[in-house]
Amino acid sequence: MSVTAKELKTELKPDWCPGCGDFAILNGLKSSVAEAGLQPHNTLVVSGIGCSSKLPHWIKCYGFHTLHGRSLPVAQGVRMANHELDIIVISGDGDGYGIGMGHLVHAMRRNMRMAVIVHNNQTYGLTTGQTSPTSDLGYRSKSTPLGNTEVPVNPIALGIIGGATFVARAFAGDVKHMNMVLVRALKHTGFALVDVFQPCVTFNKVNTYDFFRSTTYRLEDQGHDPKDKAAALTRAVEHERLPIGVFYEESRPTYEGTHPALADGPLVKHDIADIDLTAAIEEFF
Repeated sequence: MSVTAKELKTELKPDWCPGCGDFAILNGLKSSVAEAGLQPHNTLVVSGIGCSSKLPHWIKCYGFHTLHGRSLPVAQGVRMANHELDIIVISGDGDGYGIGMGHLVHAMRRNMRMAVIVHNNQTYGLTTGQTSPTSDLGYRSKSTPLGNTEVPVNPIALGIIGGATFVARAFAGDVKHMNMVLVRALKHTGFALVDVFQPCVTFNKVNTYDFFRSTTYRLEDQGHDPKDKAAALTRAVEHERLPIGVFYEESRPTYEGTHPALADGPLVKHDIADIDLTAAIEEFF
């Protein structure tokens, strides 16, 4: 039985700042979940901490609001326990590319099936506007009043090199195109990373809607082939014009698809009636 985007709406209303790009991502995700044919009772949305990570509260699926930077360990644990679930991970640039970076690198190379959607506003919005891992060089904020001196993380190049089997970028101000990207990510069999330009209208006065409208272009309009890894990397390092769309996609066995412990189906469905834990309990407790 299919579900509509309207049916995924909750009674609670988002409390993001008016004009925040998170609204577009939330609405786009609802539409994409419906279009991809995901079922709410079989879909889990996992998030960390940050403005973006409040999203599971406002979409009518199962939700798991975890710790800062720890959404991926939880999501992978859930995936191992029940690999029949559809898992969506919601993160921010500080949450996912900062404190959660170590988890991201290893999750990509494992290639578990999940879609990771990163709201990238290039600042720490929830804590009122500090420099984040993706802030531009020279970016002035509360934490870098003289300008950011650190080279920003390039999540697209990182995803391609790191082992993600689907790497894409979207812009929250181009909702129709973003929905196309999200649907493809949700349908992908493997680890899908989607970095979304999500303007923070309150604290980031540089990377605005107008900025992205004037600098982004659609990869598919340029005839880009997402199967071409070298071409994907070339596009990933562009900085004068910013590509959006699917950079790279490949087919590779998933971690859970090759793990011997899961050969007989999800762990949560294994029959443990004949397993005696008495010895283990007596030894450790």
